[in-house]
Amino acid sequence: MLSVFILAPFAGSLIATFFPSDQRGATAWFAGAIALVCFLLSAGLYPFVATGNVLRLELAWVPELGLSFTLRMDGFAWLFSALITAIGVLVVLYARYYMAEEDPVPRFFALFLAFMGSMLGIVLSGNLILLAVFWEMTSIVSFLLIGYWHHNAHARDGARIALTITGMGGLAMLVGLVIIGRIVGSYDLDAVLASGDAIRNHPLYGTVLILILLGALTKSAQFPFHFWLPHAMAAPTPVSAYLHSATMVKAGVFLLARLWPVMAGTEAWFWIVGLAGLATLVLGAYFAIFQQDLKGLLAYSTISHLGLITVLLSLGSPLAAVAAVFHIVNHATFKASLFMAAGIIDHESGTRDMRRLSGLFHYMPITATLAMVASAAMAGVPLLNGFLSKEMFFAEAIETHLVNALDTATPYVSTIASMFAVTYSLRFIHSAFFGPPPTDLPKKPHEPPRWMRAPVDFLVLACLVVGIIPAQTIGPFLHTAVVSILRDDTPQYSLAVWHGFNVPLIMSFVALSGGVGLYFMMRSYLATGIEGPPVFRLLQGKRIFERVLVTLSWKWARSLEQGLGTRHLQPQMRLLVFIALAAGALPLVIGGFHLPPLVIRGIDPAFALLWAIGIGCAVGSAYQAKFHRLASLVLLGGAGLVTCITFVWLSAPDLAVTQLLVEIVTTVLILLGLRWLPKRIEEPRAAEDITIKTRLRRLRDFLLATAAGGAMMLIAYTMMTRPLPDTIADYFLARAYREGGGTNVVNVILVDFRGFDTLGEIAVLCIVALTVFALLLRFRPQADSLEAPEQQRLQNAFDDDHPERTAGDSVAEYLFVPSVIMRWMFPVTGMLAAYLFLRGHDLPGGGFAAGIALSIGFILQYMSGGTRWVEERLRIHPLRWMSIGLLVATATGVGSWLFGYPFLTSRAEYATLPVIGKVPLASAILFDLGVFSLVLGATVLMLIALAHQSVRAPRAFARAARTEKEAAR
Repeated sequence: MLSVFILAPFAGSLIATFFPSDQRGATAWFAGAIALVCFLLSAGLYPFVATGNVLRLELAWVPELGLSFTLRMDGFAWLFSALITAIGVLVVLYARYYMAEEDPVPRFFALFLAFMGSMLGIVLSGNLILLAVFWEMTSIVSFLLIGYWHHNAHARDGARIALTITGMGGLAMLVGLVIIGRIVGSYDLDAVLASGDAIRNHPLYGTVLILILLGALTKSAQFPFHFWLPHAMAAPTPVSAYLHSATMVKAGVFLLARLWPVMAGTEAWFWIVGLAGLATLVLGAYFAIFQQDLKGLLAYSTISHLGLITVLLSLGSPLAAVAAVFHIVNHATFKASLFMAAGIIDHESGTRDMRRLSGLFHYMPITATLAMVASAAMAGVPLLNGFLSKEMFFAEAIETHLVNALDTATPYVSTIASMFAVTYSLRFIHSAFFGPPPTDLPKKPHEPPRWMRAPVDFLVLACLVVGIIPAQTIGPFLHTAVVSILRDDTPQYSLAVWHGFNVPLIMSFVALSGGVGLYFMMRSYLATGIEGPPVFRLLQGKRIFERVLVTLSWKWARSLEQGLGTRHLQPQMRLLVFIALAAGALPLVIGGFHLPPLVIRGIDPAFALLWAIGIGCAVGSAYQAKFHRLASLVLLGGAGLVTCITFVWLSAPDLAVTQLLVEIVTTVLILLGLRWLPKRIEEPRAAEDITIKTRLRRLRDFLLATAAGGAMMLIAYTMMTRPLPDTIADYFLARAYREGGGTNVVNVILVDFRGFDTLGEIAVLCIVALTVFALLLRFRPQADSLEAPEQQRLQNAFDDDHPERTAGDSVAEYLFVPSVIMRWMFPVTGMLAAYLFLRGHDLPGGGFAAGIALSIGFILQYMSGGTRWVEERLRIHPLRWMSIGLLVATATGVGSWLFGYPFLTSRAEYATLPVIGKVPLASAILFDLGVFSLVLGATVLMLIALAHQSVRAPRAFARAARTEKEAAR
């Protein structure tokens, strides 16, 4: 059941991307159905968690490291799940009418569902590392949602700021979670929640606290990281209504509440969390008063209310924790309705600027009434839900928790911030709905469609019902959530509307009356239209953020680039090799390095001759690079061939097969790219013309290459001569067939024992192939940078003699190449690839080698027939191959969960086939099939890009040459 919570939104997100852009209604109904199913699932699970039970789903990932895909639902996680899915349904309905016709709606709902799944992953995670993964996913998807209107510079800036702040905080939090796992000895959330004393008494508690708070405070926009949230208002209003009321910004306070039993109760927690919360509470409310944009006002008010929740969690009191959870729910309801109301105003009038809005009550009375009730709930007016949780906040603020200045100042600061809240709430109502009729609005305002307003109706009704009869409505759900956090420390509390005349009531009266008076005192100043508060303008977070970025990315990075960077390949390679050499030498210098005694035994003359040939090819390749690149490439291939023979000589046939195939592919691809290289700089022929600088440069490169090669030689010699009686090789040799079902130990290691590494490697290969393809699509070779003039002459002559041929045709016929034989080689190459794949688990071969082999078949077709001939006769979909390969490899790992085994656990059995008899089968062959498909797709994708550029390059050269001749005439 819990797996559906995670899989349904992500599966829906994937499906939504295939909806046509003009199917706005169908996409919205589909996204709404996914959200509704998730909500109904959460509702169906409430009876189970209401009795104090915890629902768990645990799928082993890497058990040796304590990593597992664990989903866990208790009362607190259920409350958040219900909140996320319920408001998600309402926002989808609202977005159906809000999004414009020209907006790519399928992309919006795909991202929306992906964010919903990521947020559900956070609240349902039962493993700390899994929580961190979903945490970062929310940052990435929110970046895409905030920057949904990417043509808008403000949206791009807001998305970038949000991702930078929350992403960096998430990385810090990940380090803190790893340390917690090391302290506890487990990353399981249940084990962590049961180890509060061990964590608080550990010497690393302070470090852990700071790292965890960096993640929580950045996510919930707490001071000094609060500034990203107002800039995120450039997102569509449905995004703001969802992310900034019930989901993303609540992730930080969710984490604080989730870890409250193990992290709270210390003086460090009180001071750090309390100071951040109080500063956010006051500054957010103060800044909200002076905003001119409706969503800007709501953004700063959100910051302030998140500060209120943070202050409650800082107090270390169980009653304060109850109030914090209560206000999380209340804030989500009235703030989501207010964001939607602001969006309705913008949608129906064309602006959110309060300097242009007034008197809208006459045009949209129902919307105005709903917005006024929600604003009153935000201000803490009695008989509304916001009043109840704010009363509980005041009651806890006046209590003594720690005898210090911060605890003493808390009730006074809270009252001032609440007074500011009344002021900005009143301004929201008065500026938009009262006053003279507007005169210069882009649209004539009117009520929105009924179903667009329906979510606001429901949420405002919830504010009223909870505010009037809280014990009968929210009471049971709140109790279930609180008990799951506090357990035996759950206090007695009352959700009654009336508690008599007491100090909290007096504080509420002071805040309400003071806020009303402050608004009318400042009304004339606010009417001047000044943007921003009159104080703290120099402390604007975005300005500081931009200055830091300029300092880091412009000044410091530019200095490093000028000192170390270059656009030439050789200096980059030189620097890379030097850093690798230094990094490898440093641990040897620190830990000591003792070279084993050199023992020279009999040397096989044939092997020595083989290496002499390889060394000669390598040296010749380096020498020829100055004069003839094609000859250098041929010699380089010779050195690679010697390496292949060496692998065979040393009984490593798998490596030899792979090396040989890779040599063929890379040689052809480099050959296709030779023509793009810039013209060679002619070296002076006379010895006296060679300067001292040139000699020193050559000597430096020679010494660096010698040091790097010598270091690799020493490491290899040391490893191969060191006596290791119990090596890791013995482990794999003993278990390859028994546990992996294959006699080819190398392949069994790749697809079984280290399958997770291979999965990561093919994912990286997929990313690299897509990156190369994207770069080549943008690359336009210039005529003056083309190489191989003789090849250009042949191509031009071929084009002139055969005007009926089109771009992409081959010059193979002109060069008398038997192209028909190359075309006949394609089925032979396919059979070779199938042979290598099927034998890979027991004999040299495998998915990687088979994929490279089949890609050679495509290379032969491009060489013989040209791009147009190939693509007219063969259906080539490398992107599909790559995606299918990655999905198959991942599905193989997930499939092991269905049988109760850890991720990517393989199974080997014998199948009895008619006539043939027993045939060994292993589930790892499916994983190898995914590797084959992805390697083939990635190689062919880069080949296609290179082939198209190779066609474009000579024709561009020819056009340029003809243009020059015509100009000369």
